[in-house]
Amino acid sequence: MKLLFVADPIESFKAYKDTTYTMMREAQRRGHAIAVCEPRHLRWQSGGQVMAQVRDIRLTGNEDDWFTEVGTRDLALSEFDAVLMRKDPPFDAEFIYATHLLEQAEREGARVINSPQALRNHPEKLAVMEFQQYLGPTLVTRSPEDVKRFHAEHGEIVLKPLDGMGGMGIFRVGPDGLNLGSITETLNHHGATTFMVQKFLPEIVAGDKRIILIDGQPAPYVLARIPQGSEVRGNLAAGGKGVAQPLTDTDRATALAIGQVLAPRGLLLIGLDIIGTKVTEINVTSPTGFREILDQTGCDVPALFVDAVERAVAR
Repeated sequence: MKLLFVADPIESFKAYKDTTYTMMREAQRRGHAIAVCEPRHLRWQSGGQVMAQVRDIRLTGNEDDWFTEVGTRDLALSEFDAVLMRKDPPFDAEFIYATHLLEQAEREGARVINSPQALRNHPEKLAVMEFQQYLGPTLVTRSPEDVKRFHAEHGEIVLKPLDGMGGMGIFRVGPDGLNLGSITETLNHHGATTFMVQKFLPEIVAGDKRIILIDGQPAPYVLARIPQGSEVRGNLAAGGKGVAQPLTDTDRATALAIGQVLAPRGLLLIGLDIIGTKVTEINVTSPTGFREILDQTGCDVPALFVDAVERAVAR
């Protein structure tokens, strides 16, 4: 297969832990050709197809200097067997524009994973609203008064922006409400921006569990991201410790129920986040955790994913 990865600049990858790198490594091991581009390289002109300036690369096997560039060329996305959208958040206007270009490429015959329309329709924080039976108390608002009432009801809360990643912009407020007004102003930009508030889940001490769903099926191990020291965030980017653990029966049931709804919509890869038994986020843009699970357990999640890509292309 010829695979195109649409991602952040590959020079920024930390190969020793990057999930997209593990996908590329497994794909190359199977003999598939790898090309990369960034969303800014996508373009379309009437009368033609969605094109991109792509870089053909080969992986070296050395994680310090992990790729060599074979060449650069302009190609239509439809010339690839699969286009893998792996751009990290923020889920901003430019991300949305990229999904529209990718959707046009689909109309021209490209196979895009995850589906561009599904990416647009399932913002990572807001996608949880469809599955209320698995949520803890959650509020989406821009109103300070709503936040005050929610805090008064639940005592200890977590506030976070809707377009971030890696734990960016997450605040915990205790029963005393210290700095609640200031934090609200920071997140809602004085009433201009909607954000999310959730009841604090003390089970976070055991980790924020990342479940990898591939074509609706959960991987047999999860990555529990455990906060360190006084930090409330378990995100690895925020200093959390990643510990791979077997998937529990309860979490498997939740993951299967959600996966069976979302996979048919074109979400081949999902990162489902659960604290205790409560779903907190449904990550669809560029879910991570492959490398940590592989290194700690030997469970070859990259191989499971490339298997699924091969099946999707063959359909």
